[in-house]
Amino acid sequence: MHPSAMRNGELFFSTYLKSASEALIFDIGSQDINGSLRQLAPPGSRYLGLDFLQGPGVDLVLKDPYRLPFADRVADVVVSSSCFEHIEMFWLMFNEVLRVLKPEGLFYLNAPSNGEYHRYPVDCWRFYPDAGEALVRWARRSGYSPALLESFTTYQRLDIWNDFIAVFVRDAEHAQRHTSRMIDGAGPLMNARIYGNPDILCHQAASEDGDKLRRLTGHSKPVE
Repeated sequence: MHPSAMRNGELFFSTYLKSASEALIFDIGSQDINGSLRQLAPPGSRYLGLDFLQGPGVDLVLKDPYRLPFADRVADVVVSSSCFEHIEMFWLMFNEVLRVLKPEGLFYLNAPSNGEYHRYPVDCWRFYPDAGEALVRWARRSGYSPALLESFTTYQRLDIWNDFIAVFVRDAEHAQRHTSRMIDGAGPLMNARIYGNPDILCHQAASEDGDKLRRLTGHSKPVE
């Protein structure tokens, strides 16, 4: 797991789970590769690592990548970092996440917004600033009623990756129960959304890589 993913995961737990010591947490894509979100979870939480292949940090291998083997509304939190880009139909997994969450439950998603082609075992997607709202609309068409509490894209940190971060609550009627936001402690970021605010904050059209390229080449507009 790259440095910014670890930092963002730590910020999620400290922002949203300060007093959730007994929370049941599912981690989708939990294999420990240079670190894991498990080591950042609150002490006393019940943590279950799920992945599509066996390895360090994996408690349960998923036989079906679009089916979580749990009853409805059992999890307090689901987290996934650097995994959804490897799920061919990630929108189906998003519905499964909502199914297993409690009504007030949270889903933390970290997925790359740029970066190299890396197959585990496939690499299919990158997530842009509108991805969180698009997932909410998809879920509503599927019969769920989530809300996007916040989303944003981080700048690179000791690596090449820009992370797209999104935090969802399973049922929008419980959005007011979660008042703290990662954006307040995330440092420099771009293209942020906050629940209840229609504006895009820290709007930036250029990617960080694109901005660097234009400054190096002296171009004021994107190179086509």
